[in-house]
Amino acid sequence: MKEIIRCGWCGTDPLYQKYHDEEWGKPVYDDRVLFEFLILEGAQAGLSWITILRRREGYRKAFAGFDVVKVAAFNETDVERLMQDEGIIRNRLKVNAAITNARLFMEIQKEFGSFSDYIWGFLPNRKPILNDVKSLSDVPARTEISDAISKDMKKRGFKFFGTTICYAHMQATGMVNDHIADCISR
Repeated sequence: MKEIIRCGWCGTDPLYQKYHDEEWGKPVYDDRVLFEFLILEGAQAGLSWITILRRREGYRKAFAGFDVVKVAAFNETDVERLMQDEGIIRNRLKVNAAITNARLFMEIQKEFGSFSDYIWGFLPNRKPILNDVKSLSDVPARTEISDAISKDMKKRGFKFFGTTICYAHMQATGMVNDHIADCISR
């Protein structure tokens, strides 16, 4: 029986492996999914990704199924509700940032037609970047493209979307493929 080779970061946790095998590095053009990862990556700041992945359903419930229009309409009552929700990371700065980012996300949709058109527009020919990754040490924490996206989004007012979080978002949504060369998901 042939050994299944995966990127080492997903370990043996079945939830992490499923995410690695089915989502990470696969191109996403759907604004709802891009918004979901924007919220989740912002929540992850300073924490491990598995911590957020285990709360993903909690986030889905708390943030109206990642409906950007509904999240953008959240008010102080919603913030207080979210601060009591044990299904998410209860950090007021991150909760407020998610709501602010939803409003800014919608502004980008109006300006560019979709958030997808905006963010994929930073890539050469709007195509995923396939990196030559032999080991995890080959994977950068940021790139010139993540710097440019992050800088532009910060200028627009986005919070919790520095270049490292931006690069993680790019990996999660398949803008870059950083699976190791012999990985089953490459």
